[in-house]
Amino acid sequence: MSTPLRIKYADIEAALDWSSSAGPYENEALICRRTGRVYLQSMHGEFEEEGLPEDIEDGTLYVAVPHKNELNLGRELVFQFVENEAPRIETQVGAVFRQRGAYSKFKSILERSGLLQRWYEYESAATRSALERWAKENGLVVAEAARGDA
Repeated sequence: MSTPLRIKYADIEAALDWSSSAGPYENEALICRRTGRVYLQSMHGEFEEEGLPEDIEDGTLYVAVPHKNELNLGRELVFQFVENEAPRIETQVGAVFRQRGAYSKFKSILERSGLLQRWYEYESAATRSALERWAKENGLVVAEAARGDA
């Protein structure tokens, strides 16, 4: 029985950021199940200096990091935060999420309400929890440092 691959939290969080930096399926971060190395690809072009491995499409060797929406870290998390932490701004937030630019308007509401830092902490904790759960489901262990790091 093999030991699950350990991957640094910073690496998996950066992979999530890449996968979520555009619409779903536009950018993809893939983690090698043997080495833990993260490969980045985009439908807009390659970003790896030495190119992607030829076997990158093999789901037994690589696992794709999901978009934040697949982990309920987008709009769902905003409304969860508002319901749990700031119900007094629920009507305002609901109104801005029916318009374009909702996320920046949401952050403006939070700033005016003195809740922006609380949101960042809430979002960070939810992201870590979701990534750890996803990693476990995919045979990975999230750690502060990967095996072999100092």
